[in-house]
This record gives sequence, structure tokens and C-alpha cells, in this order.
Amino acid sequence: MYIVNVTLYVKPEFAEKFIQATIDNASNTRHEPGNLRFDVSRAEDDPNRFMLYEVYKAKDGFMAHQQTAHYARWRDAVTPWMSQPRQSLKYSPLFFGNDRV
Repeated sequence: MYIVNVTLYVKPEFAEKFIQATIDNASNTRHEPGNLRFDVSRAEDDPNRFMLYEVYKAKDGFMAHQQTAHYARWRDAVTPWMSQPRQSLKYSPLFFGNDRV
């Protein structure tokens, strides 16, 4: 498994457009064969900070995701809406669901 955790800061005037575009991307990603999970969250203390939590069967599933039309559409749309560059961290799971990995 391969986990990607992305933090994004969005300019306030683009928050609603960002949410719509990101949910479109997440919904399409969930149909990819290599994707296990894609969650979109909004920070409680800052309505312009968002977190994407993505889980793929393997790293190559994430790499394939980055080649899809819906990812390119999302990336191109949201990049100018961000107030700072997105921060992406990659993880390998140790305990996922109910199982130790």
C-alpha cells in the first residue's frame, strides 16, 4: 500500500470552487483500479486549509492516477487558487483498517 497525504491552502475567494473541483477529482479517483481510498477534509480552525488522504494498492497506482485526465483537470484548475504550494507527504502503512501491514 501507498499513502499520500496532501495539505492545501486555498485563497478564500476560491474555496467553494476548490471544493467542487476536488470532489470531482476524488470521485473519479475512487473508480481507478489502484485506488483504495480518497478522502477530502476541511480544517476546523482554518476554512481555507484542506487535506487529501489518498490510499493506493501500490506506488504505481498513485503514479497512474497522476496520468489521468481528471487529475490533470483538477491540478490545472486549482493551482492558481492556492495561496501557497501544496504540501505532499508519502507514507507506508504499519496498521491499516483492522490489520497490521
